[in-house]
Amino acid sequence: MINQKRVLSVIMGGGRGTRLHPLTQERSKPAVPLAGKYRLVDIPISNCINSELNRIFILTQFNTASLHRHIQSTYHFDPFGGGFVDILSAEQTEKSVDWYQGTADAVRRNLLHFRAFPHDIVMILSGDQLYRMDFREILQQHINSGADVTLAAVAFPVSKVEGLGLMRVHDDLSIAEFVEKPKDRELIASLALSPALEATLKQPSEEKRCLASMGIYVFNRGVLAESLENTMVDFGKEIIPALLGKKKLFAYIFEGYWEDIGTVHAFFEANLALAQPLPPFNFFEPNAPIYTQDRYLPASKLNRCSIDHVVIGDGSILTDSTLKHCVIGIRSYVGEDSVLEDVVMMGADYYETEEQLAKNIKLSRPRIGVGKGCRVKHAIIDKNARIGDGTVLSAEGKPDGAYANGSVIIRDGVLVVTKGAILPPGTIV
Repeated sequence: MINQKRVLSVIMGGGRGTRLHPLTQERSKPAVPLAGKYRLVDIPISNCINSELNRIFILTQFNTASLHRHIQSTYHFDPFGGGFVDILSAEQTEKSVDWYQGTADAVRRNLLHFRAFPHDIVMILSGDQLYRMDFREILQQHINSGADVTLAAVAFPVSKVEGLGLMRVHDDLSIAEFVEKPKDRELIASLALSPALEATLKQPSEEKRCLASMGIYVFNRGVLAESLENTMVDFGKEIIPALLGKKKLFAYIFEGYWEDIGTVHAFFEANLALAQPLPPFNFFEPNAPIYTQDRYLPASKLNRCSIDHVVIGDGSILTDSTLKHCVIGIRSYVGEDSVLEDVVMMGADYYETEEQLAKNIKLSRPRIGVGKGCRVKHAIIDKNARIGDGTVLSAEGKPDGAYANGSVIIRDGVLVVTKGAILPPGTIV
């Protein structure tokens, strides 16, 4: 049986988050807001807590201030359970003065911190994925199989595995081959699941499937230390392939919803999917809640609004506006006669006082939120943005690039109003 008190959870905070830029312009990737009121990091942390794993490290190095504030204000454990969520940022030491060079390098540099806590198993998690998993199941399989390393994997049709690390496994789930992001179609076809393994999956598929790595690794403590006694910097590209044939590697097949939120387009689509009548990821699951900061905000207020498939965060004020297929974040403000369609609005970090609102008028500066008579479509509005009356924003027919003096960036076909941006009344993009 597993002993959760002998497991350390390590969440990879990511590098610069360039694929998520400009959302990562002023924050680290795990701190990016999600689903109206959460942060990306809340997903792996909540999965750990719901799996009774309460010793959690987060490895990060870029723009950590926002992440630090969120972690410190959200995750508090009683002094008797030994639990913690600890952020380990890149630091200069006598052995190294540079940044983390990759996932494996980040873990290698923090082994000395892990040694201060008794453990037998280290579970390494990604910080930018949307999924719900009971980690006790993968840990139990890891122990039962006698594995040295277990990789969590999702079955994907062979036509949709581009950019993923793929593995070929025997019928006992031992890994025979691992290839990081292959492009050769014949090679991909050779990695397909056997008919016997296909038959064990709950969801049938007409197309052949491969097992794609989720970036979740379970290591025995000694094997992890041994595997890092080199200069390799990445788990998927180097460490895992190097262990094949030397250690016992097994796959754990996860059949729930899983989405890698590594790009602006993936982030946008994953958020909007939450506004569907039956979203692929259910935040309303009572037995496995997703935790986040308790902000003690009032209920949202909607005055004469037309709402169609919309998620609305706490403390928002929407007046005489039309919203279709949107995710609205905490403390959001939308003025009269505005229309938002396919919009992810992250909200605000604070309310403006009456004095501040009066000052805005004197400075001809819009208030935080969306003003009157605006039209916004297929867009992400980052936190604390000020959108003046009569603004029209849409990415349709426009190439990726910077607009409105850099306050608006179109990336992956999605229009993004950057954090804290000020768009004067009448702005058109």
